[in-house]
Amino acid sequence: MVATLEEAQLLQEEARQFQQDFLAAREAIGRVIVGQGRVIDAALIAVFAGGNLLLEGVPGLGKTELVKALSRVLDLDFRRIQFTPDLMPADIIGTNIMSSDDHGRYQFEFRKGPIFTQLLLADEINRASPKTQSALLETMQEGSVTTGGVIHQLKQPFFVLATQNPLEQEGTYPLPEAQLDRFMFKVVVPFLNRAELNDVVSRTILKSPVDLSKLLDSDQILQFRKTLEKVVVTDAVRDYAVRLVLSTHPDSEFAPERVKQFVKWGASPRAAQALIRAGRVRALADGRPHVAFEDIRSFANEVLQHRVLLNYDGQAESLNLGELVQECVRSLPETA
Repeated sequence: MVATLEEAQLLQEEARQFQQDFLAAREAIGRVIVGQGRVIDAALIAVFAGGNLLLEGVPGLGKTELVKALSRVLDLDFRRIQFTPDLMPADIIGTNIMSSDDHGRYQFEFRKGPIFTQLLLADEINRASPKTQSALLETMQEGSVTTGGVIHQLKQPFFVLATQNPLEQEGTYPLPEAQLDRFMFKVVVPFLNRAELNDVVSRTILKSPVDLSKLLDSDQILQFRKTLEKVVVTDAVRDYAVRLVLSTHPDSEFAPERVKQFVKWGASPRAAQALIRAGRVRALADGRPHVAFEDIRSFANEVLQHRVLLNYDGQAESLNLGELVQECVRSLPETA
C-alpha cells in the first residue's frame, strides 16, 4: 500500500511537471502563431503522443511557421518537402547510388532523403501521386524506412505534419484511407478574424520577429511518453472510447440514426487508440494523472472525422463529418 501511494505521488508530480512544460511550450508557440490555439494544442498533443497531424486549410495561415516554431521550442530537427506531381518516392526516402572508394572499387551507397529528420512538413501532400504518398506509410506507422532490403530506424521522436488545400483540387490526388488512418488528428484550420489578422500584420510587418528559445528536447519528450503510459485509464473510460468509435459504424447498436442512414464505413481501431492517447496527454496537460470522459470527447472531431466514409446519399447531401461526429458524442451515454 505504501509503494502504491508513493507511485501515485510520483505520478502526480510528473503530471505537474508535464503540465508546466506543456503550457510553457503552448505559450511560446502562441507568440508566433496567432489565433490558432486548437491547432497548436493538436500539434503538441500529437508530438507527445507519438502521432501525426494533417492540417487542412488555405495557404498563408501559418502552417509552416507552426512546424518551425515546434522545432525551435522542442529542439527537434526540421525539414520540409513540397509535394508536387513529379515528386518520386526516392526524393523523399533517399536512393542507392554507385560510388568508388580510394582504391577505385565500386560500391552502392545509400544517400538519405529529407524524411530522415524529426519534424517533417509534408506540404500539400495531396499534390503528389499515390505512389509517392505511399512512401510515408511505413515511416508514419513504424518510424522506419526500408530500402534495398535494409531497415533504417529514424531518430525519435518523429512527427509528420502534412497539409492540404481544400480549395484548389485540380491536379490533386485524394489521400487513400490507409494513409488518412495513420494521421492521429485531422484539423481544419479556420481563417483569422479581424482582430487576429490585425495581430498577424502587426507582428510580422510592424514589429521585430519573435525569437523562440528551446524549452524541451528529444530525451524529455521520450521521457514524457513513458509517463503517458502510466496515466490511469479506467475500464469505463476505455469502454466509452470504444463505444464512441463503434457509434460511427452504421451497423452498430450505438450508431445514431443519421450515421445509419448516411455512413458507409466507420472509424478504425486506430481511432480508439488515438482517443486514449490524446486523452492521456490532455489529462496530464491539465495536471491530472487519470483520463476523464471529457478528455475522450475533447478531440473526437479531430480523431474521427477523417476516418469516417460517407455513402452515396451522404455525399449527395454534402454532410459535414464534424457535425456527424458530434451527433455521435451527444447521443452516447458515458456508461452502458
